[in-house]
Amino acid sequence: MPLYEPQEDSELLASFVGKLAAGRVLDMGTGSGIQAFAAAARPAVSSVLAVDIDDDALAHVKTELRKAENGALTRKITVIKSDLFTNIDPDERFDTIVCNPPYLPAEETDDHPALYGGANGYELIAEFLSQTRTHLASSGTILLLFSSLSNKEVLLGEAKRIGYLAEELAVEYHFFEQLYVYRLRRRNDEWG
Repeated sequence: MPLYEPQEDSELLASFVGKLAAGRVLDMGTGSGIQAFAAAARPAVSSVLAVDIDDDALAHVKTELRKAENGALTRKITVIKSDLFTNIDPDERFDTIVCNPPYLPAEETDDHPALYGGANGYELIAEFLSQTRTHLASSGTILLLFSSLSNKEVLLGEAKRIGYLAEELAVEYHFFEQLYVYRLRRRNDEWG
């Protein structure tokens, strides 16, 4: 399957990852690796786990790591295959979780699956948010990008139900949609 090349959404999220990522970082759905490389470039980041379900995406990131001239930066990045958190140690916690998920509404087709987040566009994101609960460090943050086509109200409602506070960091308008970047963190009274 052809790699989903970074577009406006990827660049927008990377601009915040490059300013806010810290500690142990998980780049869920790494794709081209743009978020993993943006995180690894930050001195405040100690390690980056770049995860994807797509073998071609993983091969691409590994190739980019081999080609990179900054060995110290690339040594921070580990690449693994996983369907969301299935292959991640259940006890592993991250200070920053980054995700630019598939968010367009449509059933997965033979088109590029990196685009479609379920029938309504938010199902995969809601499942991701549900699974982050056990992998986010107590003072950690999630940097999440999604589209107005994904039903913002449903996603923010799901985040609140799980126990997250949501802060809108950016909105960009592109043709037929709005792109949002949100920072999520645990409410102080949640999860102990």
